[in-house]
Amino acid sequence: MLILGIDTSCDDTCISLLGITSCKSRVLSNVISSQVKLHAKYGGIYPLLAKREHKKNLPVVFKKALRKVHGKKIDLIGITIGPGLEPCLWEGVNFAKNLAEKFKIALIPINHLEAHILINFLDKSPILNLNSQLFPAVCLVVSGGHTILFLMEKNRKYKIIGQTRDDAAGECFDKVARLLGLGYPGGPAIAAEAAKLKTKNYRLITKLPRPMIYHKNYDFSFSGLKTAVLYDFKSRSQKERKSKEYTREMAKEVQQSVVDVLIFKTLKAAREFRAKSIILGGGVAANEELRRQFNYELKAVNQKINFLVPPLQLCTDNALMIAIATYFNREKTEKIAKIESKANLNI
Repeated sequence: MLILGIDTSCDDTCISLLGITSCKSRVLSNVISSQVKLHAKYGGIYPLLAKREHKKNLPVVFKKALRKVHGKKIDLIGITIGPGLEPCLWEGVNFAKNLAEKFKIALIPINHLEAHILINFLDKSPILNLNSQLFPAVCLVVSGGHTILFLMEKNRKYKIIGQTRDDAAGECFDKVARLLGLGYPGGPAIAAEAAKLKTKNYRLITKLPRPMIYHKNYDFSFSGLKTAVLYDFKSRSQKERKSKEYTREMAKEVQQSVVDVLIFKTLKAAREFRAKSIILGGGVAANEELRRQFNYELKAVNQKINFLVPPLQLCTDNALMIAIATYFNREKTEKIAKIESKANLNI
């Protein structure tokens, strides 16, 4: 089976080809055309500008992705329909519809959030095996404007148990990075700056809040963390604001605050629901401190629990995760004309 995955949910134009047999999978291509440099000067994504770039990039990326499979028949096309930026989603949907109609290929609508979870099963053996030993699983998806905890009680049966009430973790990183002059995207910029601080003790700043960490629910809120940073920043002299020491200390403390909240609530959910697995997905899952401290905490409590996290390059948006999600949803074919984007789609 040869599957074409397409994702234009945000500012990356992504197309992938995945070959699947009964015993293994083979990644034939996973092409990403990034718009980061284009949007960096604005400190965030302009949806209509991103839409224009998708329209220009899709034919180029598609041609590049198909280089290794010239002449082979594509069996399925998977397309992200949401959640994401509406103008961007529509560019991908329309491109996929045209391909499906032209070549008479079944088109499968894919949920971007589920795809972030399912990318974890790319290298499982037998291929893409979701066996009962993994469930129930607590899934933490931290991607773009999303910070959500799912309970997967069994194979691909999801229930939202917690989500952000305002700013997601990624949005908080972006806004703090902009305030500190670290550039866009904020997550990698803050992580890089925090890594430069070699001491464990802060000289200039005090501990920031860990929003909602001890609330009885599993919801998140990171707007207060962003506000705390803003108030601290405004209280500083120009000399302190521009100092490397202040920037690095603040970057490290903001990162640690987010990591503490994400890990505490996820482990709490895992205990309550007696989870056999914790599954991470989304761009923030690429944060090395988050990954390292998750591993450390699981070892510290001596819990025999599966910890699944994608390779770094597959945490951020890509079409390989769409191709894998297409494999799992291969029976959910819809009439091409009925497929449309859903910007606020949830699981």
